Amino acid sequence: MSDIKEKVRQYLISGDYLFAKKDRHPVDREKLKKDIYKGIDHVISFDRSTLSAEEKEKIVSDLMDEMLGFGPLSSLLDDPNVTEVMVNGPDTVYIEKNGVMLLTDIRFDNQRHLMQTIEKLLAPTQRRVDESSPYVDASLADGSRVNIILPPLSLLGPVVTIRKFSREILAMEDLIKRDTLTNKMAQFLIAAIKAKLNIIFAGATGVGKTTTLNVLSSYIGEGERIVTIEDTAELRLKQKHVVPLEARQSNVEGKGEVQIRDLFKNSLRMRPDRIILGEIRGAEALDMLQAISSGHDGALAVLHASSPRDVISRIETMIITSNTSIPLWAIRRQISNAVDIIVLQEQLSDGKRKMTHITEVGGMDNDDVVLRDLFSYEIKGVSEEHKSVVGQWRIGGVVPAFYSTFRLRGIDLPEDIFREE
Repeated sequence: MSDIKEKVRQYLISGDYLFAKKDRHPVDREKLKKDIYKGIDHVISFDRSTLSAEEKEKIVSDLMDEMLGFGPLSSLLDDPNVTEVMVNGPDTVYIEKNGVMLLTDIRFDNQRHLMQTIEKLLAPTQRRVDESSPYVDASLADGSRVNIILPPLSLLGPVVTIRKFSREILAMEDLIKRDTLTNKMAQFLIAAIKAKLNIIFAGATGVGKTTTLNVLSSYIGEGERIVTIEDTAELRLKQKHVVPLEARQSNVEGKGEVQIRDLFKNSLRMRPDRIILGEIRGAEALDMLQAISSGHDGALAVLHASSPRDVISRIETMIITSNTSIPLWAIRRQISNAVDIIVLQEQLSDGKRKMTHITEVGGMDNDDVVLRDLFSYEIKGVSEEHKSVVGQWRIGGVVPAFYSTFRLRGIDLPEDIFREE
């Protein structure tokens, strides 16, 4: 049956169904269905083979999914409980579902089938992956992020990783319901956004940093001009006056690359009220600190780090390795002057995602950056019955040095929010 399906697939591809999304002409479902049946009849007649009614319907169902969606991955992308899809070659597909990693029974017919699905994923994105450029990042139409890496860099065959955009976390109430943070923490962060404090959202891959940034960005005023800068577009801001900028890969001749740092420098000439960096990765860290120090308040950025202290270390390393001659003490002083808050998120051992630290960057002490936890999550153990992490949030009991900024900008935030009840 797989041989017949492959021949019908090639019959359909010759009819340009694979790239329907790229060409922006809608596919008529009924016509496609008729064409699949026609292709099946053509193949079995030519091969003088036979198919049962069930086998024929299975081929029709599989190819409808493939031509209208993303083949074997369609059901996973439609499942709201699946947060990540990991394809390790044509025979192995893992998912993360409800915070737990699972091996599925989904398979591709062969490597060519997987490559055709990859082409379908990339068709609307204007990005490519091939022997000359064997890995790529891209975004699907719904905001889900895709990473693809091909042989010979991958020894398993083509590897596809899809981090799905959450359709269920759209407002702060959704994060609170999922126990990602408390009401007080949410109240504080909303006030921090409105007061144009500079915030870094930190954590490991897949812990929800960008989702949280998306939620909080909705509290930026409609009267502000927002410039977003990303390697691969993931942010989905609701305001009307948003200018999204996206980095560009080099072409086949190795020319035309535009890096995050180039876009950041250009954004400063675009009269931004807010600059949002999808991820700090390198030399743009210094540009960001200098821009904030010169008056560009309200900056939001994402950074991979394992703790608030690690955020400081990573920024220091990025600046030091960018061929700058600035001494370490001066870098630390710039960090302490520019960054107001670090928000750290983690995925706990039971799969749940928590905002484990909201930390004030509070000046300098003996050439070290001072960090003070305003809110933190303390893990007490793991429940033997449910295997869930047991813990509680703590309030640091310290009023941050920037508290006066709330009053100066007309934000009503009670001081007792920083005290335990």
